[in-house]
Amino acid sequence: MGQRGRKKGSNGEQSRALLLTIAANEFAKYGYHDTKVSSIVKRAGLTQPTFYLYFQNKEAIFQELVELFRENLFSLTSKSRLEPGIELNSLSERIAYGLAGIFTFFKENPDLTKIGFFESAIAEEVKRELAIQIEENLTSEVQNGYFSPDVDMCIFAESLVGIIERLTLTKLFAGLKEPDKLAIEIVEILLNGVKR
Repeated sequence: MGQRGRKKGSNGEQSRALLLTIAANEFAKYGYHDTKVSSIVKRAGLTQPTFYLYFQNKEAIFQELVELFRENLFSLTSKSRLEPGIELNSLSERIAYGLAGIFTFFKENPDLTKIGFFESAIAEEVKRELAIQIEENLTSEVQNGYFSPDVDMCIFAESLVGIIERLTLTKLFAGLKEPDKLAIEIVEILLNGVKR
C-alpha cells in the first residue's frame, strides 16, 4: 500500500485501519454503489473530514481494499509453490498446507474476500491472474518432477480456481468445512481422483 494520505502516529494508523475494516464490511453488505462514506464514518465514530485525511474518496478506499486482497492472495499463492527436494510421501500434505493458507485467509477476511474475489469490477481479472500464477507454480513443479508433464496445467489451474471460488461460497462461508479439511479433501480428489 502506498503512503499517500496516511496520517502518522498510532492513533492515525488505528483510525485508518478502522475505516478500512468498516468500509470492507459496508461494501460487502451493500455493494459499492449503495455504500456511503457517511455510513462508514458513522460506524467508525469518526468525522467525514477525518475520512478524507486518509482517502481521497469512496473509490480510493474501495480500490485499496481490492488491492489489499489481491496482494495477500498472490503472496499466499507464491509461497505455496513447492520447492525442489520434497519427499513424495509428504507431497499431498505440502500442497494441502498451501491451499489451506488461502482458505484460512478467506475465512479470516470474509468481507475483503467478497469484495476482491466476487464483487469488484476486477474480480475476474484477479481470478485470471490467480490461475496464471497457479499454472506457473505447476509448471515449475512439473520440472521438479512432482507432476506429470502430460497434463495441461492451464486447464488444471483454471479448474482449481473454479474449485476454490465455488467451495469458498458453498462450504467455507457457509461454515460447513474448515480451511484445513477443505484443502485436504480437494487435494485428495485432485491427486488421487474418485476411482476405486
